[in-house]
Amino acid sequence: MTVAAFVGMTPAAATADIYWQCVPFARLLSGIQIFGDARTWWQQAVGKYETGFQPKAGAVLCFKPTDRMRLGHVAVVSQVLTDRVVQITHANWSPIGGTRGQVEKDVTVIDVSPSGDWSQVKVWYDPSRDLGGSTYPTYGFIYQDATAKKIAANGWNSAGATALAVAQTAANQVSAAVRPGAGPLAILSQAADLYRPDRRADRRRHRPGRRTLSAYSRNRSLSGTGARWTSEQT
Repeated sequence: MTVAAFVGMTPAAATADIYWQCVPFARLLSGIQIFGDARTWWQQAVGKYETGFQPKAGAVLCFKPTDRMRLGHVAVVSQVLTDRVVQITHANWSPIGGTRGQVEKDVTVIDVSPSGDWSQVKVWYDPSRDLGGSTYPTYGFIYQDATAKKIAANGWNSAGATALAVAQTAANQVSAAVRPGAGPLAILSQAADLYRPDRRADRRRHRPGRRTLSAYSRNRSLSGTGARWTSEQT
């Protein structure tokens, strides 16, 4: 099953008022069973998963932490277009409609590293409708093993459904106590937006000379698809 097919089959019940962090989304979509903040994934993968510096569909691209992105970031490769252009599906990157915690499907990432090893990338940024102005350092790609592929092929598996049910129950309890009548998951989403860095640099439009690269982009935001695990953030 492709990444696109998996996202398309996400239950409708899971798409309302829910805030995604990048880590649980990448784990659920790729089947790669690594836990903890995104910045720890590369080291955790050693001895457990194959890693490398060339993109493959289903692999997880691991971003290094930066001053503005202290917990790093992870994204799942949905399609390899060229040796230096891929599409990814990831969560909690661009604010969609002014709201973070959203999923973006099949958006463009380009390798801008001097040696073509994917150690530096530019990423589609929805508010500018183009590649962002910032360049992000990455560790490389974590590749799926047979077990990860099987987990990913199961789609919205029982573990994900259970976690969503728990999150919804907790949200109902909190909203009833704190703000009667308000959408429960909307309340939790307000509290969840703690760690996304200021991306003012990404609001600058890319130089016109490179605009042709955005022709690869098919930005499909899936507003609020998924659940938030509070112990893991980007």
